[in-house]
Amino acid sequence: MISTTITVPNKAGLHARAAAKLVATAAAFQSRIQLGTGDRMVDAKSILSLMLLAAPLGSELNLVLDGTDEQAALQAIQSLLAQRFGEE
Repeated sequence: MISTTITVPNKAGLHARAAAKLVATAAAFQSRIQLGTGDRMVDAKSILSLMLLAAPLGSELNLVLDGTDEQAALQAIQSLLAQRFGEE
């Protein structure tokens, strides 16, 4: 299991388009991937769950990955964040 903190990097925060890209990235892996704050962790493969986080620019979110391809999933998600979801 991998547990780390990520920061929402784009101006619009984790809005619909960014959430859709995160879901597409997470869905490519078998590992269980969760995102959230404190006790409110959601499935990163569910766009509705991600949208309900309402995470604006600069939000610090916990990212938990658990499975056989967790390291590859983490790298893919970190790459997506580094590219600011391809929006800027």
